[in-house]
Amino acid sequence: MTPEIQVGGRGGGPALIDRHVGFLHALREHGLPVSLAEGLDAAKALTCIDLSEREVLREAYAATVVKRPAHRPGFDALFDLWFPPVMGETAPKADGPTDPREQLAELLKGDPSDPALAQFAREMVARFGQVEASPGRQSWFSYPVLRALSPGTLVAGLLNQMLPVRGGLPEQRARTQINTAIKSFEDAGADDVRRRIAEEAGIERIAKSTVKAPIDQRDFLRATRAELAELRREVYPLARRLAARLTIKQKLGHRGRLDFRRTVRASLSTGGVPLNTRLKPKRPHRPELVILCDASDSVAAFSHFTLLLTVALREQFTKVRAFAFVDTVDEITAILTSDDLDLRQADIRRWGRTNYGHVFDQFAERYGDALGPKSSLLILGDARSNYQPPALDTLKVLAKKARHAYWLNPEPHTQWDTGDSLATAYGSVVAMSECRNVAQLSEFIQDLA
Repeated sequence: MTPEIQVGGRGGGPALIDRHVGFLHALREHGLPVSLAEGLDAAKALTCIDLSEREVLREAYAATVVKRPAHRPGFDALFDLWFPPVMGETAPKADGPTDPREQLAELLKGDPSDPALAQFAREMVARFGQVEASPGRQSWFSYPVLRALSPGTLVAGLLNQMLPVRGGLPEQRARTQINTAIKSFEDAGADDVRRRIAEEAGIERIAKSTVKAPIDQRDFLRATRAELAELRREVYPLARRLAARLTIKQKLGHRGRLDFRRTVRASLSTGGVPLNTRLKPKRPHRPELVILCDASDSVAAFSHFTLLLTVALREQFTKVRAFAFVDTVDEITAILTSDDLDLRQADIRRWGRTNYGHVFDQFAERYGDALGPKSSLLILGDARSNYQPPALDTLKVLAKKARHAYWLNPEPHTQWDTGDSLATAYGSVVAMSECRNVAQLSEFIQDLA
């Protein structure tokens, strides 16, 4: 590998060694754990492949630095920025049909993965994609390309050409193929727009603004509905690990009862002196869990994720009781049997402003019997109580009744104790951990051992 090697086609730009170093740095910046040894493995892999084969280069990097499927989308997005299929300008071709919609229609009837479709998308970006973003400033966008070609309006005509008889399974397959090809065309256009902007403004700057962090490192408080749906896949492994950790903690430090008969038998070898006692093995059991979840609007995305986690935890614990609150508290265990997790039927709002102190007092009065020596209490919320009395004494009573008590806070630690936050005060009673994403939740579960 020499510094003079260029990847991506034309002209200028950093040499391969610079792109390699910058690419690995960008991966780490976006949350992909790439060690120094893995970076060296990737460099060695580059000496064993044909660098002119871009997809081979992509897979060589992926094989050495990507550890989890959730990290692959971010990896691919960064790879496309650091190792684009072309560099510099892409001039539209002059030969072939002059109507770009006719050209697109022909390509949409073929294989969605055909490189010609991606090449055509790049040509259309060069032709239509540059518009005036502000007075005196040109930039690149995808929407002028889609507006000029309107690929969605071609579907009906393509189906008439491809199918002698409309209706049934063949039409569904053809429609799926066309829609997949349209999606490939749109993605290729968006990639080329991103590549052009990166060449003008700098790869690092565009990477920070356009490439999302891995799903396990996205903040709960900023998660979209689509991202929350994606997080469902992360929930069940976490639930199993959490149940296993809590079970281990219940076993530690508590020996079984004396087994008198086995102790007497063992004493025969020492002249009847019971030097070595024998204990009865403890009966294995799954722990009980009580969850108290803040459902206010300020932590809506976080509470939705915790409800998904609660549903998964029901299968791992002997008994799970879940409670939601804003300024009043209500049990929602029965609601969790449905798939939509709709809390509108729960009585959790009085004035609509979070009041932890009133919630703790009300919980102790109404549901205090939910806690016992076999139960673990898990509180989920940002500890912001709108300057209301904190009811610390009540929380101490609740924490003492439970075998273990934990508090997960979705806010960054730097924001604790700012404004109406009572994080430190509550954390002095119940151990509080920052839990802004799945990665931090995994660390919390790991630390329980």
